[in-house]
Amino acid sequence: MARIKDMYGKKYLISNIDNFKKHILNYHTVNGEPDNSIHEENGYYFKVDSDFMKILRKLS
Repeated sequence: MARIKDMYGKKYLISNIDNFKKHILNYHTVNGEPDNSIHEENGYYFKVDSDFMKILRKLS
């Protein structure tokens, strides 16, 4: 489990990091690069940009 902040500064607990990363890579990137889309999960919003991807890569 890991916690990250959404676009509004709300802390979100990711219960399954592998599934979260897989979803982001499958639906919010183009050729592995962030597409600047918004990912919504359980009322939390994340802008999938290069900064978000850096944070995501650090999660284990």
